[in-house]
Amino acid sequence: MGLFKQMKDMKTVVAAAPAMMQEAQYLQANAMQVQAQQASVHQSVMAQQAAAANHPEAHAADLLAPIAGVTVEQYVHVVKGIAAYNYDQAMCPTIAAGIGINAENWATAAEGFNARICANPAFAQHFNKLYRGV
Repeated sequence: MGLFKQMKDMKTVVAAAPAMMQEAQYLQANAMQVQAQQASVHQSVMAQQAAAANHPEAHAADLLAPIAGVTVEQYVHVVKGIAAYNYDQAMCPTIAAGIGINAENWATAAEGFNARICANPAFAQHFNKLYRGV
């Protein structure tokens, strides 16, 4: 009796196979379409980032604008200054105070410039050039 049940189950599976194959092909086509769309978006983003990195004028004025009265050049000066203190970041407010920036403004500026560096590759490259003195 088990043999006949197995035969019946196999017949059901064989009958359902074309529909399962069609569904698998449909899912594969959808996956390929989504992958192509993601690749297109990725290429677009990479092209925009490359264009921004290759053109210094692509820095929007708001990216170069001071934060809490601190310019990007002052920020670079303070960040470079911690080298003398074994890169102890706790010394940044002290170095900033030496050039007339109070601790509250420094904290706001440091957070803002760090966010700009992380969010904008062109600005990060600009910061790096200033930091290296290029």
